[in-house]
Amino acid sequence: MSGSVASIRAADRADIDAVSELLEQLGYRQDDRQATEQRLRHWADDPASSVLVAIDAGDLLGVIAVHVGPFLERDGCWGRIVALVVADRARGRGIGSQLVAAAESFAGERGCVRMEVTSADHRTAAHKFYVRRGYLDQAGTSSRFVRDIAVAEHQDHGRTASRSTT
Repeated sequence: MSGSVASIRAADRADIDAVSELLEQLGYRQDDRQATEQRLRHWADDPASSVLVAIDAGDLLGVIAVHVGPFLERDGCWGRIVALVVADRARGRGIGSQLVAAAESFAGERGCVRMEVTSADHRTAAHKFYVRRGYLDQAGTSSRFVRDIAVAEHQDHGRTASRSTT
């Protein structure tokens, strides 16, 4: 891996197309530019979240999204890498490591004592990347369960509980 030269900054509106292209590289279709812009704005407005980009000579080479939240069962909070992708043309240059370090700094500045990331089983190169950075593979010790829910039940991005009528 050669030395990193990218600068890291918060994503902004001008980055929408490049971020969309990177998300497409991960296999996430980005057909609606306005929806992508709205998601980036939502992340920017949330003080517990950040989308960071790596730029080299004006070229956006990578993106990482990180979110922090408090533990319920103990003191402190955790940081979660929600997405990380480096452009195919820039892999092996340390861009991913720079982005992970920036996400860890964001989380650490908010009192986080642990970072976590979920990576699809077929992304074996990504698994090796995280292990090289000190992340422990928890496969076999915990499971992840997901369920889609109706948006109408949670209008304010999960901040409004179901309403009862009495």
